[in-house]
Amino acid sequence: MSEKKKPLLGFVGKHPSGTGIGNAGKTHCPSCMGLFKAPRLLPCLHTVCTTCLEQLEPFSVVDIRGGDSDTSSEGSIFQELKPRGLQPQTGILCPVCDAQVDLPTGGVKALTIDHLAMNDVMLENLRGEGQGLVCDLCSDREVEKRCQTCKANLCHFCCQAHRRQKKTTYHTMVDIKDLKGYSQIGKAILCPAHPAEELRLFCELCDQPVCRDCVVGEHREHPCDFTSNVIHKHGDSVRELLKGTQPHVEALEEALAQIKETNSALQQRVEAVAADIRTFSENYVKAIEEHRDKLLKQLEDIRVQKENSLQLQKAQLEQLLADMRTGVEFTEHLLTSGSDVEILITKGVVVERLTKLNQVEYSAHPRVNDKICFSPQEKAGRCRGYEVYGAINTKEVDPAKCVLQGEDLHRAREKQTASFTLLCRDAAGESMGRGGDNIQVAVVPKDKKDSPVRTVVQDNKDGTYCVSYTPKEPGVYTVLVCVKEQHVRGSPFTVTVRKRHRSHPGVFHCCTFCSSGGQKTARCACGGTMPGGYLGCGHGHKGHPGRPHWSCCGKFTEKSECTWTGGQNAARSLLRTVAL
Repeated sequence: MSEKKKPLLGFVGKHPSGTGIGNAGKTHCPSCMGLFKAPRLLPCLHTVCTTCLEQLEPFSVVDIRGGDSDTSSEGSIFQELKPRGLQPQTGILCPVCDAQVDLPTGGVKALTIDHLAMNDVMLENLRGEGQGLVCDLCSDREVEKRCQTCKANLCHFCCQAHRRQKKTTYHTMVDIKDLKGYSQIGKAILCPAHPAEELRLFCELCDQPVCRDCVVGEHREHPCDFTSNVIHKHGDSVRELLKGTQPHVEALEEALAQIKETNSALQQRVEAVAADIRTFSENYVKAIEEHRDKLLKQLEDIRVQKENSLQLQKAQLEQLLADMRTGVEFTEHLLTSGSDVEILITKGVVVERLTKLNQVEYSAHPRVNDKICFSPQEKAGRCRGYEVYGAINTKEVDPAKCVLQGEDLHRAREKQTASFTLLCRDAAGESMGRGGDNIQVAVVPKDKKDSPVRTVVQDNKDGTYCVSYTPKEPGVYTVLVCVKEQHVRGSPFTVTVRKRHRSHPGVFHCCTFCSSGGQKTARCACGGTMPGGYLGCGHGHKGHPGRPHWSCCGKFTEKSECTWTGGQNAARSLLRTVAL
């Protein structure tokens, strides 16, 4: 075989930096991180030193494919297997990818040797990047020459001996330094069964390389040929398989690139959103702090205003009290110690003073109260462009000033929801403008006071409350509305519940002629007729009321209660018209 032969596959002789097919170009074991020593190729195409593989903890694997078991039919693995059909096997896990590796009968040393890795180790040693090459024969001295025929690395002494032997006298010797530019200088691959013979033949039946002794022995009568003759056929099959695999590699690389790009975009987006959140939060905090300061300033102003009002009232009352005491003390002293003449002389001044003091109007209660509350859920407008909550309220609801409003205050229908509105006001008669007050409402039938009607109070958050209830039976009901456990103005009051509203069974239309599609037999409650035998009315004909009306009872109001009884002898009997 010529040493100048081209590589069979495109990746042979290359030294990729990343993970390649079969780990080509790698020189260090992924387990011990040292140069490969007797590297073995695992089924997952990762290469590991033999010693490192032997140090892995093995586990038992049961191969149910052997023996008499039949795994070709569906569900056969669940059938009861005979003991002789179980083939105990030992397995290990790849230290790189954790793939399960079923060891052959010979154990780790029966796995395929990675000769490409061995070649790369030799090249690295040759370039001085490794531990140096030693002679293949004596395994002691440093290599100086290489026999291109035997593919053996020899020291100076063994090279001389190699040339002295008659059988190897004419072998080509090359200085080891001249091989640094080569991409492949691997040793001859010897037969594991016959270590003295090189694998030069290939058994087609067994699909494995063999030596000459194998052909005349175990592989007798098997179709065998030289590796140089069959390499192209098998190389082409590997190339085809590689051609089918390469698109998957490209697709996976593209998918990973997209994932990387998406992940990068995701990180950038997260950082941008995080910056927006921080900006929003910081500005929002500033807005809240500013609103807080405004509330505290407002609270301080309220305190000062109330205190000033109280101090003024206090000063006025103190002055009035001092004047009253002076008048009382002087008058008492005059009446107890003065003579008749003295009393009569002073009476005019005293009476005038006491009369004036008694006419002074004053409030026996403080002009202001301590009612200050904070409503954290009340909207307080916008601050720095943000909606803020929390308002200070000094108003206090006055039940006597509260007002009840609504059409259903004093009337309702059975099994129909009635509602009215409570408007809360303060002592000055102004609307509270906020919710949160304690409202109690009770609707009790007069004849069944122990069966109150369920009521619903909806806080509109603006000082108004919508009260709704649904009476089940007609009758008279008492409605009680209280704020702060006090009746509001007009409470309690009575509601008369009438029977359920009667809907119109007819049609609210302009005339019978239009809504019935011109039927002669359709009659209208308005009593109109048309020439030609029509019992119903038409525009401008006799009996037409001149405006839309109900065909059942003749009422002109669309939202009204039907009064038609349905009797055939009624003054306005009818045949109901069809709907528009």
